Amino acid sequence: QVQLVESGGGLVQPGGSLRLSCAASGFTFSSYAMGWFRQAPGKERDVVVVISANGGNTYYADSVKGRFTISRDNAKNMVYLQMNSLKPEDTGVYYCARNSYYGDSYSYTGYDYWGQGTQVTVSS
Repeated sequence: QVQLVESGGGLVQPGGSLRLSCAASGFTFSSYAMGWFRQAPGKERDVVVVISANGGNTYYADSVKGRFTISRDNAKNMVYLQMNSLKPEDTGVYYCARNSYYGDSYSYTGYDYWGQGTQVTVSS
């Protein structure tokens, strides 16, 4: 069965860095685009970054451009999110998700499998 398992969240001070990892299994990982979403308390789950199946194309939300970097290793079935210069507004639960073949890459409705999420808290 499809599984996505995130790791790497935690508490970090403003300006700090974290690296999130997502381990995928149960499907042909190299055939699917992957995304990272963020959900802050009381808010909707919003797309943060998306990476194409072969890693050649990426999308970043304006709020994280220049600070976050997504990457993937198709040989290891892993996707990563390097987060630098973190801000308090980056706080939330971060989810790794699989983009369904014809799903909208920029909306949570276009994703068919989700990890359990990992908490990121940016606070002094």
